Amino acid sequence: MSQFQDRVVVVTGSGRGIGKEIARSFVEQGAKVAVASRTESNSNAAAEELNAIGKGQAKGYAVDISDFDAVAAFGKQVTEDLGPVEILVNNAGVTRDGLSLRMSEEDWDTVLDTNLKGAFNAVKAFQRSMLKQANARIINISSVIGLTGNAGQSNYAASKAGLIGFTKALAKEFAGRKVCVNAIAPGFIQTDMTGELTEDLQEVVRKSIPLGFFGETSDISNAVMFLASEQSRYITGQVLTVDGGMVM
Repeated sequence: MSQFQDRVVVVTGSGRGIGKEIARSFVEQGAKVAVASRTESNSNAAAEELNAIGKGQAKGYAVDISDFDAVAAFGKQVTEDLGPVEILVNNAGVTRDGLSLRMSEEDWDTVLDTNLKGAFNAVKAFQRSMLKQANARIINISSVIGLTGNAGQSNYAASKAGLIGFTKALAKEFAGRKVCVNAIAPGFIQTDMTGELTEDLQEVVRKSIPLGFFGETSDISNAVMFLASEQSRYITGQVLTVDGGMVM
């Protein structure tokens, strides 16, 4: 039997892309997964697709992760529906790219509120139950941009760097309850977002990756499964880069 059988998992931003692949991996291992997305159509469609696997359980939830009260209500509903949460994956994220000189306050706030405050909101919503569970895990999906910065993405870089600091602080705060808190920093992963890049830009990016190719969503979900497993019981407060060697 899988070590994730019947464990309750929350994956934010799991209506598509990396988040859905993470949710899929847990469902395939028999977990009960809350599939959270901003829109009901995305979350329900993803949950329906994952339930067709015939293992575990997926239930869709529509929630604006940047809204503290909405996330608190979401937390109560998940606990009622699925049980006490043991694994939280903070994956929800958005971009609003632009040079800082021209960036609007709205674009700054939208990115910080979703990518960073959203993780805080989710932790607040589930921390009471997680601190009571054996082997609970919090995994925050950051980015290599949070480690290196990137022109035209000051808001995104700040949010992802902040998520790394948040991870390390939480790891120290929750260590006494044996809750491991880690972050994953993906590089360029093949998703709908990277698919929108021009061929020329994709080639430029590819040349900056020592391994010479973009990662797959499964590369991130594999890392999440490891950090959520018993095999990672002595790892906390760390940032695992999954980037083909971009950041060394």
